[in-house]
Amino acid sequence: MTISCAGIILSGGLNSRMQGKNKAFLKIGGSQFLDRVSDTLRKNFEEILLVTKNPSTYNPKDIKIIKDILKANSPLSGIHAGLSNMDADYAFCIGCDTPFLMGGVVEILANEIEPNADVIVPYSGTYFQPLCAIYSKRCAPLIEGQLSKNDLKVDNLFSKARIKTIPYEIFQQVDENLVSFFNVNSPEDLKYAEQLLPSL
Repeated sequence: MTISCAGIILSGGLNSRMQGKNKAFLKIGGSQFLDRVSDTLRKNFEEILLVTKNPSTYNPKDIKIIKDILKANSPLSGIHAGLSNMDADYAFCIGCDTPFLMGGVVEILANEIEPNADVIVPYSGTYFQPLCAIYSKRCAPLIEGQLSKNDLKVDNLFSKARIKTIPYEIFQQVDENLVSFFNVNSPEDLKYAEQLLPSL
């Protein structure tokens, strides 16, 4: 059985710590964050979706633009919209604010997909990376139920789903400093990213 996987880019945050600037359009190394993330995903997936509250703001090539279905200020609403609108069985979900996402990390997660797993997620100790993880379409109704109770925390989905955790050490084989998990939330983060770029 062939299991299909799409790429979903989440761009639905309020960007409050970035003074309202849309993080998808921030630039590093001359390229917008959205372009950097989507270029990495294109190497692995044919189907790519962008989930946003403001579809008219975007006009990327070869990306399907999706609007949130559920009205909740949580990444879960974006994951739900992507899962509900994709053709694939699974989706690799990533925030638009992760400019250093490496293809090797995506490949490791995609290669761990199996029919009995609803979520494949990086894990270290007690900490997950839920916005650099793979979700099955089966998670959509679970998310609906969770958000109907105003439970916005992504990690809380994992107690309801069958999860497969992948230790950080596996990813360090292709991304030694785990920069794929680094997301830019503030001007300070952006400055740090600019300092980090030459060493990558």
